[in-house]
Amino acid sequence: TECSNKLNKQRSYDASADSSAEFPDRASMMEVRLQAQEDEITLLKSSLADALRRIRLHDQLLPLLKQQLICFLSHDTVRSINRKQNKTKKNTYTHTLTKGPERRIKPLVSAEKIHRIKPKMVSTLSHNKMSIKMFIRGRPITMYIPTNIHNYEDLKMEPPSERLELDWVYGYRGRDCRANLYFLPTGEAVYFIACVVVLYHINNRTQRHYQKHTDCVRCLTLHPDKVRMASGQMSGVDKDGKPLQPCVHIWDSITLVTLQQIGLGTFQRGVGLVAFSFADSGAFLCVIDESNEHMLSVWDCNKGTKHAEVKNTNEAVFAVEFNPSESANIITCGKSHVYFWTLSAGQFTKKQGIFGKYKKPKFIQCFVFSLTGDVLTGDSEGNILTWGKSAADVKTLGKGAKETFQIMKQTRAHEGSVFTLCSLQGGSLLSGGGKDRKIVRWSADLAPERECEIPEKYGAVRTIADVDGEELLVGTTRNAILRGTFSDGFVAIVQGHVDEMWGLATHPSQSIFITCGHDRQVCLWNAEEHKLDWCITLEDYGLCAGFCPNGSVVSVGLSTGRWMVLDLRTREVVSESTDGNEQLSVMRYSPDGSFLAVGSHDNFIYIYNVTESGRRYTRFGKCNGHSSFITHLDWSKDGKYIMSNSGDYEILYWDIAAGCKLLRNRFESKDREWASYTCVLGFHVMGVWMEGSDGTDINALCRSHSERVVAVADDFCKVHLFQYPCPKPKAPSHKYEGHGSHVTNVCFTHSDSHLLSMGGKDTCILQWRVMGGGGGDRRERLASATSTSTSTSSPEPQPLLSQEPFLAKKKLQKHISPEPQKSFKPSIFRGILSRS
Repeated sequence: TECSNKLNKQRSYDASADSSAEFPDRASMMEVRLQAQEDEITLLKSSLADALRRIRLHDQLLPLLKQQLICFLSHDTVRSINRKQNKTKKNTYTHTLTKGPERRIKPLVSAEKIHRIKPKMVSTLSHNKMSIKMFIRGRPITMYIPTNIHNYEDLKMEPPSERLELDWVYGYRGRDCRANLYFLPTGEAVYFIACVVVLYHINNRTQRHYQKHTDCVRCLTLHPDKVRMASGQMSGVDKDGKPLQPCVHIWDSITLVTLQQIGLGTFQRGVGLVAFSFADSGAFLCVIDESNEHMLSVWDCNKGTKHAEVKNTNEAVFAVEFNPSESANIITCGKSHVYFWTLSAGQFTKKQGIFGKYKKPKFIQCFVFSLTGDVLTGDSEGNILTWGKSAADVKTLGKGAKETFQIMKQTRAHEGSVFTLCSLQGGSLLSGGGKDRKIVRWSADLAPERECEIPEKYGAVRTIADVDGEELLVGTTRNAILRGTFSDGFVAIVQGHVDEMWGLATHPSQSIFITCGHDRQVCLWNAEEHKLDWCITLEDYGLCAGFCPNGSVVSVGLSTGRWMVLDLRTREVVSESTDGNEQLSVMRYSPDGSFLAVGSHDNFIYIYNVTESGRRYTRFGKCNGHSSFITHLDWSKDGKYIMSNSGDYEILYWDIAAGCKLLRNRFESKDREWASYTCVLGFHVMGVWMEGSDGTDINALCRSHSERVVAVADDFCKVHLFQYPCPKPKAPSHKYEGHGSHVTNVCFTHSDSHLLSMGGKDTCILQWRVMGGGGGDRRERLASATSTSTSTSSPEPQPLLSQEPFLAKKKLQKHISPEPQKSFKPSIFRGILSRS
C-alpha cells in the first residue's frame, strides 16, 4: 500500500509539473520510482521463496508421517481401511515403496531425522487415478499409470529374451593414433576404433572383433609369428568416476582368445605404444605408458612379468621398436628427440641422437630399420634421416666410449611432415606425407621410384601396411582406410566420421541409416552391405535427423537453428528453413508424414505442414510451454498429439490438431499410444534409470518397432537392452560394451533386425544384431505380468519396490567436451544442472 501511495503521488506530481522543470528534479523522481518498484519485486520474491519452502517441507513430511501412522496400525486395521476405501472410494491411501525381497514395514523414524531424509519414489493410489512420483535432482516427476495395469506392485520386471551381438563396426581411428594398421596372412586387415580391435577380411568383406578391452584402444602391434597381437588401452573411469587400470592384452588373432594380460595396475593413464622383440622370436614386449615421464618398460610375454623399467622423457613419444637383430637395443622417438637404449642386466642406458650440422626438427614422427642395420627416421621437416653406427669420439667422450648412431645422410622426401615409413621386402621403402598427402616408393639407396597422391577428402597419410609388395593398405588422418596400388590408385574400404556424432536416423522401410555430427558431414550408410553410400559436407554441423515416412527425403537439424531437407537419391537440398538461432535437438515426422516437429534449444517445438511427398514445408504452429531446451519428442499413433521432454525434466503433452495446445491435465494422456518412444522420461521407461542417476546419464532411448524391447544409450560407454515397458525401478537389462566414450544415440532398423549405436568422441558406429525374441506382443506380456493377484493368505499390505532418490554423481569428464552454444550436449540434459 505504501508503495502504491508513493506511485500515485509521483504520477500526480508528474502530471501537474511544469514542462520547464529542471532535469535534476526529474532524475531524482525517476530514481525514487525505480527504487519503489525494486522493493516491491523483492517482497514478491521473498513471499514466493517462502511458499516454495513450505511446499517442499510438506512434501518431505507427509510420506513419513503417513508411514508412521501405518506402522502403528495393526494388520486387521489396515485391511479394514482397505475395505472401507473400496466401498466409499473417498479416502486416499499412500504406500512408501520399500526395499528388498521380503515384505515388511519399515521401522519408525525419529523426529529429529525427518528433516534430513529425502522423499523416496512414492506411489499414490486414489479412487480415479494412480501415479508414481520419481525424483531427479530433488525435482518430483509425476507419471500416471495406464488403466490396463491393475496391480502395479505385482508387475514383474525381467531381462528381455532378445540379446545383442556385435555385427559390424563402422570407422577407424587414424586421426590421433599411429602404426595401427596391419595385414595378416589370413587376408585380414587389423585396426582399432573405440574399445574394439577389428579384423576385416578385405576380399570377403567380413569382420571379426576382439572385444576384451574395457576402454579405448590406443596402440597395436603384430608379433613376428604373424598370429599373436598386442593391444593397449587407456585407463578410463567407471560410472562412479573411479579410474580403471590400463593394461596390454596379448591375444591370438585366429581364435581371438586372450593369452596374457600385462601390466594391470602398473601403467598410468594408459598405454601409448607397444612393440614385440624380433631377434628372440617375440619373447619380450616393450611398453610406453601415458604418464608424465612416459615410462619405458620391457615385459616377458610368456610369464607376464616386468623385466626392466626406466623413465623415458617428459616430451611426447611417437614410436618405439626393438632392433630386429638384437633385442637388447631399443629405439624411441618423438618431440625433439631420438633415443637409443641398451638393456643390460635389467638396467637401461640411453644415448641421445646428435643432429650436429643438420637442423634439429621439432618432431621425429617415425622410424624403420634398413637391411644394413641403419635407422631411417621421418621428421616434421619432410626429411628422411639415415642414422648409422660410427666409432665413438674418444677425445670428447673419453676412453672406453662405445660406438654411437650419427646422421649419415639426409633425404628430402615430402612437403610437410613425414608421417609414416614402411619397409618392403628387398630393402625398398615407402613413405607417407602429411601436407602433400603423397605416398613415395624409394629404392634401397633412397632413390625415388614411384609416387601417388591420395584424394584430399581422406586427409593425410597416417600409416601404411604392405599387402603383397604391390597392393597397399593406407590409413588416413580422416579415419579412412584405403586399398590400392600406385598404378590403379586407391579406393576407400573403411570410412567414418572424424568428430563427435549426435544425429542418427534409420529408414522407415530399407536397411539404410543416416548420421551427422560436428565434422559437418551427413553420411548415408547401407546396413546390409556395410558401406557408405554417400557423404556430403554442410556449412554447419548437424545434431539431429529424421526420415520422412515415405522414405524419399530426410531432414537434418543444424547447430544454428537452420534445418534442411535432403533428397536421398540426388542428395540435393529440396527445402530449407530456420527456427531461432539455437541448436536443434530433434526432428520427428508424424506417422502419416503430414507434419514435422522440430525441437530446439530455444525451448520451442516448431510444427510444419508437410506436402508434396516431403518437399514442401509451411509453418503450422509453435508449442510454447517448456521452461528449458527440448531434448526428445514423440508423436502419438493417430498423429494428433506430441509428448516431449526438456532439459529440466519436464514431461509435457500437446494437442497439435487443436493448434499446438498444451494439455494441462497430463492424466488424460496416460493411455495414449505412441508411434515411437524416444523420450527418456515417461512411465513406460521409468525403470531404465539407474539408482543415483542425475538426469543426464541417459543420452538417448529407442523402443523397437515390435514394442518388445527398448535400447538405452548412457554416459558410461554402455548400450542397454530392457524389456518394454519397464516402469518399475531397477529394471534388469542386458548391458553391452564397445564404445569408448558417451553413447550419444541408438536406433533400431525398420525390421528390428539390428540396433545401431553411436559414440560421441570415439567417432564409432556399432551395428548390433538382435538375437532371440519370441512370440507375444507388448500388450500380451503386460497383461500376463499384471494378472497375478495378491495372495489372500498374507495379512500384510503389499509394499512396492523402493527406489532411492536420484542423486547427482561425478560425470565422465574425459568424455565430455564443451559445446559451442551454452555448453550443452545436444539432445540430452548436459549442462542445465550446473546452471541451476
